Parts: sequence; C-alpha cells; structure tokens
Amino acid sequence: MNKDRFVGSAKVVEGKVKVAVAKAIGDVKLESEGEAEKVEGAIQNAVGSLKEMTGNN
Repeated sequence: MNKDRFVGSAKVVEGKVKVAVAKAIGDVKLESEGEAEKVEGAIQNAVGSLKEMTGNN
C-alpha cells in the first residue's frame, strides 16, 4: 500500500465519522463536508491504486 492509498483510506474513514456525527447532531454543513471528504479519499485511493498498477509508487 503506497502513501496515496493510505491517506485516501484515512480520509474516507474520517469522512464517514463526520457524516455519522453530523447526522446525530443535525449539522447539515458538517454532513456535506464529510461526504466531500469521503469522495476526496476515494479518488486519492484510486490514484494510489493506479500508481501501484503502473509501478509508479
């Protein structure tokens, strides 16, 4: 696992936590931030996967 995949996975988890907390307290802004962070993490994870496949770690 390279740096991009590690950081991307961490962002996805952090985004999921933000969404859960936001739903619990009713904070729409925090929920949208969490959703955006999940997407950002998924993209970074995908970039890391492509780097691994091409050997550009």
